[in-house]
Amino acid sequence: MRSRRLRVGAVAAVAAMALSACSSPSENGGEDAGAGPTPAGDSFPVTIEHALGSTTIPEKPERVATVAWANHEVPLALGIVPVGMAKANFGDDDGDGLLPWVSEKLKELGAPTPVLFDETDGIDFEAVADTRPDVILAPYSGLTREDYDTLGDIAPVVAYPKTAWATPWRDSITAGSKALGRSADGEKMIADIERQIEDVAGKYPQLRGKSTMFMTHFDTTDLSQIGFYTTHDTRAMFFEDLGMTTPGSIAGASATTDKFSLRHSTEQIDAFDDVDIVVGYGDEEVGRALAANPLLSKMRAVANGSVVMLSGSSPAGTAANPTPMSVSWVLDEYAAQLAAAADKVR
Repeated sequence: MRSRRLRVGAVAAVAAMALSACSSPSENGGEDAGAGPTPAGDSFPVTIEHALGSTTIPEKPERVATVAWANHEVPLALGIVPVGMAKANFGDDDGDGLLPWVSEKLKELGAPTPVLFDETDGIDFEAVADTRPDVILAPYSGLTREDYDTLGDIAPVVAYPKTAWATPWRDSITAGSKALGRSADGEKMIADIERQIEDVAGKYPQLRGKSTMFMTHFDTTDLSQIGFYTTHDTRAMFFEDLGMTTPGSIAGASATTDKFSLRHSTEQIDAFDDVDIVVGYGDEEVGRALAANPLLSKMRAVANGSVVMLSGSSPAGTAANPTPMSVSWVLDEYAAQLAAAADKVR
């Protein structure tokens, strides 16, 4: 198996080649990443601060590559087709490496599928370098310092603003659109999504104020502990967008860590008595296992049946982790499921 890592010298050489070739047509069909006329945007150079330092992008990028989960969605939403992006490694029910909202957008833009980076074993630096990007977007990611430095030898890199794998969808849009010189369009995108959320939440007033926790994947053969997402995770953050609240139990546990998930003993399940609704990954079998477990069944939300189980391998379950394009795609279905659980709260 070929190495995933490039020697820094080799990466730098490819990056130098990119500087002389950045205005060439994309191999992915059609024009460079910014296909089609775009409105006047931000002036360059632009500097973006992030958790791993600061990145200066000297001129408006034409060839855009993205790594890690969902970072291709901001350029796509702006009509910019990346030269390369991460292959979907879960939630891809048809095996084409794309989630449905991404496939729909590419079709709308009349664009072929970009180069898909297989990140099963980590970032494929060689594949990224081969796309000759002018910028690499990764505001929602878990880049290590080594990852960042290696990618930085290829092109300027925009990393996560504060915490790994904890960038809210709004911040992903802000960082991505700024890097592309389209800050005003990014602000409009955020406002449009917020309007959609407000409209859908208005259909389900029973959601307002309901305290909700999001549990991680279950192992039904061992329910001695449960996992849950903290307030640092975007899944948990999204409940507040819908007018729901964070239980005090989750807020308290989250305050002592920067981790996006924690585990808790079911022997002390009464700690979650303040939870109205439980959301988790699993199928009907998992739901039955929760209800049958002598400890978990004592949770008020479980006893009431105020539980939403999502298939982690389906696009809809995947979209519960909100990203710039998935919010609109899953919003109606997800809100309806949460509302059905809210109706059972007592």
